[in-house]
Amino acid sequence: MEYILIFITAIFVNNIVLSQFLGICPFLGVSKKVSTASGMGAAVTFVLVLATIVTYLIQHYVLNPNGLQYLQTIAFILVIAALVQMVEIILKKVSPSLYQALGVFLPLITTNCCILGVAILVIQKDYDLLQGIVYAASTALGFALAMVVFAGLREQLQFSKVPKPFDGMPIALITAGLLAMAFMGFSGVDGGLSRLFGL
Repeated sequence: MEYILIFITAIFVNNIVLSQFLGICPFLGVSKKVSTASGMGAAVTFVLVLATIVTYLIQHYVLNPNGLQYLQTIAFILVIAALVQMVEIILKKVSPSLYQALGVFLPLITTNCCILGVAILVIQKDYDLLQGIVYAASTALGFALAMVVFAGLREQLQFSKVPKPFDGMPIALITAGLLAMAFMGFSGVDGGLSRLFGL
């Protein structure tokens, strides 16, 4: 039941974009079409789970035993950058079709702060490896959900009459704010689920 609580909380209650405001750059920049938003969501899901596993192992088997916890941020940034590059190279050779699908989004993931944020949060929340993987996967799904919903709203806005001063990015920011307020409606769900399952 603890994993279900982590899953629901990460997607809805503490959504990485709409509640914790990490990953705002791709959220605003790659959300003009649903197709690109879903591609970015898939790429982030893949890299986020992989990065969480690798950074968890580095933290617990390299940094902690050697008293190098102060190097966590630098080590994680290097690991994430190297991981994205390796994934890009492997996908290019092994599956060119998947590389074509994700190719545009893979370099963008290197600068996506939600990848680093989740890797650090897994350590701060003192999750074990399985809890960390569930948290990373559900956080990535929450990111993808926010991206796709926001992209759908932005596509709909193209067919709406928007006042001239709000056209473009201003209406996008207002829409993002309203979407974040809508997700605030889920606050308290985690507490209710905890009481329900006795956690």
